[in-house]
Amino acid sequence: MSLAVLKSRALNGMDAPQVTVEVHLANGLPAFTIVGLPETEVKESKDRVRAALQNARFDFPAQRITVNLAPADLPKESGRFDLPIALGILAASGQIPADALDAYEFAGELSLSGELRPIRGALAMTFAICQSHHATQAAFILPQANAAEAALVSDAAIYPARSLLDVCAHFAAVGEDSKLSRYRPDLQAVRPAYPDFSDVKGQLPAKRALEVAAAGGHSVLMLGPPGTGKSMLAARFPGILPGMTDQEALESAAVQSLTSGFSIERWKARPFRSPHHTASAVALVGGGWCNYRYLRISQN
Repeated sequence: MSLAVLKSRALNGMDAPQVTVEVHLANGLPAFTIVGLPETEVKESKDRVRAALQNARFDFPAQRITVNLAPADLPKESGRFDLPIALGILAASGQIPADALDAYEFAGELSLSGELRPIRGALAMTFAICQSHHATQAAFILPQANAAEAALVSDAAIYPARSLLDVCAHFAAVGEDSKLSRYRPDLQAVRPAYPDFSDVKGQLPAKRALEVAAAGGHSVLMLGPPGTGKSMLAARFPGILPGMTDQEALESAAVQSLTSGFSIERWKARPFRSPHHTASAVALVGGGWCNYRYLRISQN
């Protein structure tokens, strides 16, 4: 077949809208075009995908290749579309079977050797998959480095891969040993560790105020000169808060996932940050261009 259709996800703040990756091969002078409002990182995937396919010993079609990322009015950024574009080219050229591709969603950045590199926002993408109407059928294939993070969504079927060849072998049906295995994390062994509130000696009025705030869900504003223990008490305050529910933990982890700042050791640990008093608004949000952009989107 000369047309292949795959599914992936973009990032739009905390949302991860679905993106349909359409790959079409046509006769004519060899060309490689990507349309659908791609950013520079997505446009550069043409060279990464070409090199990855050739180094993985696949044939790169000497045809007119058109890749459409729909919807066209949604900006597409980062290298997360490398994997679905490469698979679309292979499926459209008949090098891998295209029948089973509809049951999966794909994301991953390709190196020139065909290895899969981690992406940003894997947890937010997985969470969006499970919130969609086809969550019972869709599975998610993504880089091995993102598996532990993405599998925190218990209803998601996560299939990590190390390289483009691993993904192709999964669909080639050459044997059960070549199939990708579903990732199942051991979350029972993960326990959040907080500084102990009982380590604070004295400070009885402040400790009492924090205990009342934790019990009633109130906000707290601590004022005082440097060195009086405000930061020390604040760092221990999450330890006396109620445990996070699965929904709260997922939402918190998804925000951290957008800046690649999440680790499995912080699962269900209430976030605490201690910025310097000279920190800018960007630093307070989390630092980095992505978080600043999300702040601007939220304000608008």
